[in-house]
Amino acid sequence: MDILTIVLTVLGLCLFEIICSIDNAIINADVLATMGKKARRWFLLYGIIFAVFVVRGVLPLIIVWVLNPHFTLLQVFESMGDEEVARSIESTAPILFMGGGTFLVLLFLHWIFLEEKNIGLRIERQVQKIGVWFYAVASIFLAAVVWYGMKIDPMLAFAAVVGSTAFFITHGFKQNAEAQEAKLLSGTSAMSDISKILYLEIIDMTFSIDGVLGAFAFTLAIPIILLGNGLGAFVVREITIKGVTQIKKYVFLKNGAMYSILVLGAIMMADGFGIHIPEWLSPICTFLIVGFFFIKSRIYLKKGEFYV
Repeated sequence: MDILTIVLTVLGLCLFEIICSIDNAIINADVLATMGKKARRWFLLYGIIFAVFVVRGVLPLIIVWVLNPHFTLLQVFESMGDEEVARSIESTAPILFMGGGTFLVLLFLHWIFLEEKNIGLRIERQVQKIGVWFYAVASIFLAAVVWYGMKIDPMLAFAAVVGSTAFFITHGFKQNAEAQEAKLLSGTSAMSDISKILYLEIIDMTFSIDGVLGAFAFTLAIPIILLGNGLGAFVVREITIKGVTQIKKYVFLKNGAMYSILVLGAIMMADGFGIHIPEWLSPICTFLIVGFFFIKSRIYLKKGEFYV
């Protein structure tokens, strides 16, 4: 990768991490408001270290290493400087792309069919009216991917199933997180500050799966993923401390995050099926999509009404 591509990738990863973590930042801010000053400082200091280096560094490293277990973790981490390791990672990449892409597409489908949202595009209102069809669409989508994957390589089909499994597991954790947050904010939960810190760490790990898997649409180089996602995590920390109220005003940023997830998922699946996608496409698409919905949010702020 040349320096321009690396910079573009890091910036794209950073932006993607930020928009995917907005919901997480809001939950963090709401829960932190119920904690003591010492516990808040502890989470904001040591929690960010865990979030950056463990979740956004170690997790993608382990995912790549599981597909290339004949190398050490250090060799996988330094793959940019070792042609043999890089070739091995490239050869197993379609499996990773298929699993990650399936996860991301299902994530988008669940959002557009079932989740409450600010309507940014007319199609969202129409699809939400037939939300019960999510399960049918998701099942047909998965069946089609598995069918075509088996024709190429059974491991591609298995990767799609693993991706769908990861989606439903993390979705369950997110639903539980929302229920626990409601209890905390209503005062019906008697969790200690230590329990709240552990709860926030688990929530951060759950929410970070989207960003970690989406990062592979940008690059397979772990140091670049760590740098881009790490920068994004630090920005999210600042949003948690200072800017949650402000960021909530940009009502369509979540829409931008979800359409970015759809595009990145499609890019990963295309790569998984052997269609070469240039490295610069993922960050460019992310910038364009998020920029579009950022502008829509600005218009909403100025005009006070939805433009769809």
